[in-house]
Amino acid sequence: MRVTCGLHPHRKMGEAPDFARKREAMGYDALWVPEAQHNPFTALTLVAEHSEDVRIGTNVTVAFARSPYVMANHGWDLQEYSGGRLVIGMGTQIKGHNERRFSVPWGPPHPRLREYVEMMKACWHTWRTGEKPNYEGEYYRYTLDAWNWNPGPIDYPDPLIALAAVRPLNTRLATELADGVLWHGMMSWAYRDNVLVPALEEGARRSGRDLKDMIVSGGGFVVTAKTEDKLVEAMAEQKRWMSFYASTRSYHPAMIMAGLEDEAMLLHRLSIEQKWAEMVKIIDDDFLEKFAIIGTWDEIPAKMRDVYGGLNTEISFSADIEDPDDEDHIIEVMNEIKAIPSYGEMERTPAAA
Repeated sequence: MRVTCGLHPHRKMGEAPDFARKREAMGYDALWVPEAQHNPFTALTLVAEHSEDVRIGTNVTVAFARSPYVMANHGWDLQEYSGGRLVIGMGTQIKGHNERRFSVPWGPPHPRLREYVEMMKACWHTWRTGEKPNYEGEYYRYTLDAWNWNPGPIDYPDPLIALAAVRPLNTRLATELADGVLWHGMMSWAYRDNVLVPALEEGARRSGRDLKDMIVSGGGFVVTAKTEDKLVEAMAEQKRWMSFYASTRSYHPAMIMAGLEDEAMLLHRLSIEQKWAEMVKIIDDDFLEKFAIIGTWDEIPAKMRDVYGGLNTEISFSADIEDPDDEDHIIEVMNEIKAIPSYGEMERTPAAA
């Protein structure tokens, strides 16, 4: 199992160099930068500069806020600069954020995302070969380029693409057309096993690829801390985030399967009224446990094995370093996580729906 770590979404880009150097030295397999308060590509450039071998990527950047040409260009430059280590993790976001935050039009996300990936690959093909671009879809078009705009070939393979998903269609697309899936945390284990895993495997069958060689990441939240006292604090913080996620209708199918339809409707209504403090009160421990693995650093590897063993190919384990001894402790935990069997390496029993 590969172990990954993300730069905290509230960290500024100036903190990226130390994050990259320290986490690579500790033995992480991949480092992610999210798109939250800041543009991920600026910090990711610093991560590339201050690391050598670790895989790097966005988890996730918002696709429709940029044209596929612009996204392909970001990826092409960073793939060359990083020495071929890049994964572009991207997702559609929801209608409200596209229209009211990024100010871009909304349309059917699944067919549009398919064309988005196809056009990115068409850009890379033209830049690598010099052939005239000829991609024309319903939503995107790439038929014009010239020597003074074409960045030209690079000495590395095309960047990998991983798609964020919380529904079956984009999960299938992630393994059919892209290089893997980044499942959102807001899903119950039953929803993942009974709804998303069949779509994951169908996409791989369509592309003729082995999931063992792809990115299968995420699904549920991991709530962990060094001590029991700090774990209580981490759980409280996760409940605040979960109340926000659970108010979004895109995640309601997973909540309904977990028996939380009434809570989903109530949270959505309260979010419209911006009653954030009241929303948190709805997320009790039982609610949290339906969507999260919870445990101290020493407890979490065994719990991860039960939930992710034989399915994921990578697991995120982010831990705060507060004193010098923490690094050694984190490395020990990380090595236990790396020993968890990856996709297809152990028998799995799907969670009951």
